[in-house]
Amino acid sequence: FADLLLDTWDLQCDSNGREHRTADMGCKQLVVRRGQPFTITLRFSGRGYEEGVDKLAFNVKTGPCPSETSGTSSHFVMTDCPDESCWSAVMQQQDGESLSVSLCSPPNACVGRYSMTLETCTDYQGSSFHIGDFVLLFNPWHPEDTVFMRDEDERREYVLSQHGLIYQGTCDYIFSIPWNFGQFEDDILAICLNMLDINPKHLRDQDRDCSRRNNPVYIGRVVSAMVNCNDEDRGVLFGRWDDHYEDGMSPMAWIGSVDILKRWKKFGCQPVKYGQCWVFAAVACTVMRCLGVPTRVVTNYNSAHDTNANLTIDRYVNEKGQQERHSWDKIWNFHCWVESWMARPDLAAGYDGWQVLDPTPQEKSEGVFCCGPAPVKAIKEGDMQLKYDIPFIFAEVNADVVYWVVQGDGMQKQSIRSSDVGKYISTKSVGRDTREDITHNYKYPEGSEEERAVFEKAEHQKKSIGEEDEALHLRIKVSEGANKGCDFDVFAVVNNNTDEERVCRVTLCARATSQNGTLGPQCGLTDPIDIDLEPRAEKRVPLRILYEDYRDKLTQDNLIKVVALLNDHQTGDILLAVRDIYVENPKIKIRILGEPMQNRKLVAEISLANPLAVPLNGCVFVVEGTGLTDGQRVKELEEPIEPQAEAKFRMDLMPRLSGLQKLMVDFESDQLTGVKGYRNVIIAPQPM
Repeated sequence: FADLLLDTWDLQCDSNGREHRTADMGCKQLVVRRGQPFTITLRFSGRGYEEGVDKLAFNVKTGPCPSETSGTSSHFVMTDCPDESCWSAVMQQQDGESLSVSLCSPPNACVGRYSMTLETCTDYQGSSFHIGDFVLLFNPWHPEDTVFMRDEDERREYVLSQHGLIYQGTCDYIFSIPWNFGQFEDDILAICLNMLDINPKHLRDQDRDCSRRNNPVYIGRVVSAMVNCNDEDRGVLFGRWDDHYEDGMSPMAWIGSVDILKRWKKFGCQPVKYGQCWVFAAVACTVMRCLGVPTRVVTNYNSAHDTNANLTIDRYVNEKGQQERHSWDKIWNFHCWVESWMARPDLAAGYDGWQVLDPTPQEKSEGVFCCGPAPVKAIKEGDMQLKYDIPFIFAEVNADVVYWVVQGDGMQKQSIRSSDVGKYISTKSVGRDTREDITHNYKYPEGSEEERAVFEKAEHQKKSIGEEDEALHLRIKVSEGANKGCDFDVFAVVNNNTDEERVCRVTLCARATSQNGTLGPQCGLTDPIDIDLEPRAEKRVPLRILYEDYRDKLTQDNLIKVVALLNDHQTGDILLAVRDIYVENPKIKIRILGEPMQNRKLVAEISLANPLAVPLNGCVFVVEGTGLTDGQRVKELEEPIEPQAEAKFRMDLMPRLSGLQKLMVDFESDQLTGVKGYRNVIIAPQPM
């Protein structure tokens, strides 16, 4: 027999991509998921493959120094009875000189870029042919993969969906912004794989790093560190919280990860300016979904940053409710991280499932700015010693905030009720644009026996007392609509829960604040008011917050912190209430004109009214949506938008993907920034 010579080959990128749910990646390379067979076709020249005469074997390799012992190289012969625990090749069908072969990786193979060669052998004469490269991803559809997820709707949301919602605002005013994850857009997979290749662990020991890429726990930890640049590790994003973003993009302006990751690549892996928690989390979500790990962005309201890990955050205010001394411990009005779904064979049973990864640089973990993966179950149970970083996240959702009032004579008095940390933990619902509250995954009901047991295990005594024990109760209410450009009222509401008359003094103070709890200048203050309260009665003390007082003081976070202080003359007790008020931006209106259909022109009409008493200058709309807008579309207005006037324009779109897509819009100007809007568009498939 003559030697068996390979003429051409076909990696069948399209059909394999559809089978492996990677077709949307649109890249002209083979992308497959581990543990699942894929088919290639080999065409030989001169003669076909003869069973019993020819031997076929394959080599697959990943990483710079592949070896069988590291699991980064495999040599396997074509056989009839494949072993599922290692790489295999099985003949599917033969047609003359053409041969289809089904290849399959084990479900615990290393993910990444592979090269593949074919070896043919006839009468001890052999030839070797390089037949191409492919990328191997995690496989949430495979029951043996450590990222296996049972429910198809959940896999669609957490692995395949390229757009979503991220919850922001305050615990009293929760809203969402749209986000374009775009994990299957051109070049994103290559950028994510490159991120793994320049991470410091890889540079230190390439063989060990590549051999650990079979483990989503390891990958999650690497991604958590690489999304921020605090270790000078060429990470993706530069974090900034001080409202000075002139030499980059304001964190509020982004509407998707694709733009950020492409900028990072374009400028040679220099950190992109600037990110805050939701931007870090959203980019991590894109990278993890791209690699095949089910992932979602989660928001925790009133999130504690407990630097000295004593589970208590002390705040000092004077008798006007103004902050007295700087504290490194902070309360963020919200904080975002991601949860990724994976088994934890490195821990005892019971900790599989959602794991917290937090790429926002806050504290070091094993010498690096990264956080997690931490099993959500371990946070709920207070299992502080488990890997990784449970105490820090436990504090984010459970710390006590104790307010101390520093009196004129320097005496300090602890206020009675502390604020609530770890509220309304939120994520987008599966398949719907609604909020799913997942607080119960992180903590037992307040005041329950289980909560007490967890706190005992965590060596934490809860300092706050419940409302039912208070003789006087103090809270802050907001009048309808704190809209940017308008004045609005806030009220201190005092309830007397006793059967006797009480006399007390109330003060209200308002200050601009930022999302991470840093306080800015004052924008409202009342003189102390003495009030008499009948038994079981309620009284209100108003504070009017004027646009002219907050206009130049608000940061791009649009937040005002109101503090109310009450002195109970009978008991000498001091009560304190704190509320963050989000000053609302105007709404962007989006209309879709015409019947949306794949590969057919579609028109979007986008408009925004200026609610302010001054013109808006330098107005820019940025429009983006995977499958709708090839990349980002920017519309700069030539004229200012006059007070109370409306800007309106039309944009042509050419939808590439069918199904539910999101068109997202961000608006920037000198006076209004980070204004967001979106519209769901259902694109009909192109008729065959």
